[in-house]
Amino acid sequence: MTDDVRPLAGKVALVAGGTRGGGRGIAVELGAAGATVYVSGRSSAAGRSDLDRPETIEETAAAVTAAGGLGIPVRTDHGSPRQVRALAERIADEQDGQLDLLVNSVWGGDALTDWEHPLWEQDLEAGFALMRRAVDTHVITSRYVLPLLVARRSGLVVEVTDGNTARYRGTFFYDLAKSSVIRLAVAQACELKPYGIAAVAITPGFLRSEAMLEHLGVTEANWRDGAATDPDFAHSESPAYLGRAVAALAADPRIMAKSGRALATWGLYEEYGFTDADGTQPDFAAHWARSLEGRFGPLGDPL
Repeated sequence: MTDDVRPLAGKVALVAGGTRGGGRGIAVELGAAGATVYVSGRSSAAGRSDLDRPETIEETAAAVTAAGGLGIPVRTDHGSPRQVRALAERIADEQDGQLDLLVNSVWGGDALTDWEHPLWEQDLEAGFALMRRAVDTHVITSRYVLPLLVARRSGLVVEVTDGNTARYRGTFFYDLAKSSVIRLAVAQACELKPYGIAAVAITPGFLRSEAMLEHLGVTEANWRDGAATDPDFAHSESPAYLGRAVAALAADPRIMAKSGRALATWGLYEEYGFTDADGTQPDFAAHWARSLEGRFGPLGDPL
């Protein structure tokens, strides 16, 4: 294949939280672009995490390899500095110090998110646990992995979030976590700029994760049937769409111009021309403006 088809051939990436959902979509599409991808997370063939879902890092790594890259699963709890440090040391040892892309996609907070109550009626321990899973994990991972990028004075950090504006996301701790992830990208962009390394945040639109498909009683093969339950689901996007957005960013020689920004699939597809797995180009912001703004207000300007 040509470099146009495999623009990330020879590149090494780590997708932290690559077990399922957006993380899996990113890992697989990086593989399709030719990259070697370390896939880390807690859910493994050796045992499930406390989320008790069936997806594993080994499945994601196999999909990366099947797509044309090389997937390497490493079971890691990104809340553990010791385990993340060991992961960084393994990558350095196996790849002769090379790492070109870090994707912080750890989440794991669905069961901890309270959509029903205001802050003063929420369980603080659950809220703080959500923050540890959704924010602390990203900080720990960057702390131990960034030295690999800094040593080479090149690379990209991608922080996966939900939303790219200041609009309130509907519940206190969820909003705080997702907004914090954007600030992590901004802060890292500032500190990494002298080393020629970019950092961005990115959000998908309405993501067809495994959990969302399950919730609506559909599969990726018949996902459109889910719109009967949730009409907005007709405008959803697969994890591959987010993955192709990240792959395009990683292959962009002018990525430093975007450093520090909060980006979205609905803006990037126009610039880079990628499509979803079915050939469509979902634009959830456009759908919001047409159908949801009257009820929920505008999305707002990107941060």
